[in-house]
Amino acid sequence: MASLIEISPCDGLLPKIAGGMVLSELPFARVTSVAPFKGKTRALGAALKGMGLGWPGPGQSRQGKDAAILWSGMDQAFLIGPDPAPLQGLAALTDQSDGWARMRLKGPGAEAALARLVPLDLRADVFAEGQVARSGLNHMMLHICRSGPDAFDLMVFRSMAGSAVHELHQAMEAVAARTMIG
Repeated sequence: MASLIEISPCDGLLPKIAGGMVLSELPFARVTSVAPFKGKTRALGAALKGMGLGWPGPGQSRQGKDAAILWSGMDQAFLIGPDPAPLQGLAALTDQSDGWARMRLKGPGAEAALARLVPLDLRADVFAEGQVARSGLNHMMLHICRSGPDAFDLMVFRSMAGSAVHELHQAMEAVAARTMIG
């Protein structure tokens, strides 16, 4: 019988460092897709408050101590971290933990590196801390959240982790090289 070994999506790929920027894998956390049942939105919001969160508005996230909930589409969000059991009966819940690679790009130049790959205006005065969007990372689907002044949390499909790391590292090196020459 085959013996399977659990590895993270970015195992052996990260971290990558260039020009003060660091691309690292976020620690493993449960990712649950949450879609409220008809007429259950208020009850769902109350259950989330009990978890230290709340239902996120479009393009927004709610952060708790050890949990987050990120808008991911109309009447849909990703619960990151906690057990979703308190939400049973209030929403359709789908465990997507193994389907995503979660990374953080941080440091001076992170916006410039992402600008080479993501068709969004990610400047801090436009895409503020806590904002989220679904977009593309070059040719891959991307869920992005600004997690700090110079930090972005990125989610791509697990099957695209290698491509995403490669593309992001190339963009980081290009921004670093440009900075070196003035």
